[in-house]
Amino acid sequence: MPERFDAIVIGAGQAGPALCARLDQQGLRTALIERRRLGGTCVNDGCIPTKTLVASARAAHVARRGAEFGFAAGEIRVDMKAVKARKDGVVRQSQDGLAGWVGGMKNVSLIEGHARFTGPRTVAVDGRELRAERVFLNVGGRALVPDIPGVKDVPYFTNSSIMEVDYLPEHLVIIGGSYIGLEFAQMYRRFGSQVTVVERMAKLLPREDDDVAAEIRAVLEREGIEIRTDAECMALSRKGDRIVVGLECKGGAPVAEGSHVLLAVGRLPNTHDLGLKEAGIESDARGFIKVDDACRASAEGVWALGDANGRGAFTHTSWNDHEIVAANLFDRDPRRISDRIPAYALFIDPPLGRAGMNEAEARKSGLRVLAAKMPMTRVGRAREAGETQGFMKVLVDADSQELLGAAILGLNGDEIVHSLLDVMYAKKPYTTVQRAVHIHPTVTELIPTLLGSLEPLAA
Repeated sequence: MPERFDAIVIGAGQAGPALCARLDQQGLRTALIERRRLGGTCVNDGCIPTKTLVASARAAHVARRGAEFGFAAGEIRVDMKAVKARKDGVVRQSQDGLAGWVGGMKNVSLIEGHARFTGPRTVAVDGRELRAERVFLNVGGRALVPDIPGVKDVPYFTNSSIMEVDYLPEHLVIIGGSYIGLEFAQMYRRFGSQVTVVERMAKLLPREDDDVAAEIRAVLEREGIEIRTDAECMALSRKGDRIVVGLECKGGAPVAEGSHVLLAVGRLPNTHDLGLKEAGIESDARGFIKVDDACRASAEGVWALGDANGRGAFTHTSWNDHEIVAANLFDRDPRRISDRIPAYALFIDPPLGRAGMNEAEARKSGLRVLAAKMPMTRVGRAREAGETQGFMKVLVDADSQELLGAAILGLNGDEIVHSLLDVMYAKKPYTTVQRAVHIHPTVTELIPTLLGSLEPLAA
């Protein structure tokens, strides 16, 4: 006979433990099953460790720029073992805090092992069989290993395995010119590696506006990163102790050669070994679990949260998924996935903060769109800080006067974008921000000025 629980939560990523806390408050006997480590990608391989490494890389970069600020720091030597130790310490703090939180939930039992459905709302874990009326899936994702010729013949890193590196690659070739790849590119260049980025598409960050992608490319190339785009055909091979990436690009040499390779071409959901068919849970061709607007899967009594539902690939969307589920189940509050506005950041330096539509989406919307753009060279705080790369851009519905989207590429752009995002959620006209009195001297004080220069979006 299966062990009976009120709820089963599979996966302890961003949504799982938070949902368990709510289930615990409701007095529901809950099994939390995790096969690897508490915290999922964000805590162990993603946001927390990478942003810790980004901070170390930035510190080294600023120190090298000392002459610009009137001081000399001498030769900057990066100790990669110390960098990794710092990263590991920050991660451990998060892991320990999460373990203490889960351990304090009196109605929640943590079970270590791999869960697989054996039937509707029934799972097996290392010889145990568990059943509950409610099952919540927070199984996350993993790095996609592309089917590139030669990929099985060479050593390579993914975003997970590179977390264990405590040495400096002499020349890191990164396959993939999107968010993960570009963050690692700048980070390792600042640590002291030669870096080459290879992207299959015609530009970096294919989903971003052309001017955003072009400026990001310029930022990276100014730091000495080589970027190869239009690499439609790639192949990997070994050349002694080197790795060669064969390319078919419209320009440049036919190969990129380095000491190490990082694959950063996307992610897949961890649903391939979950036994979805046995539970009657539908997924799409890529393995993402199909859910409705309240995170409900096709099978009765099953919800899917986080990366595995294909409705958001970020820590903040995973957290919001748990809020949506809890609100619908316990608060009589019909929150929905479709209520949220797309928002994310690229954590290079300077960062890109994005909210809402880009220009292509705005043009397709059929709305009359107003746009404004301002270079960071006009921002006094940016000039004072010596950080004038990038620009700010906003899009507005000319009829409703509501903000449609924003791209803030520049000093603190990942934070500043929230001043616009909050007004978008409030559905207030852009004049709410334009007429606000902001603190001087800040970067955000130029947002009202930016909104004062709106003009019809060029065709």
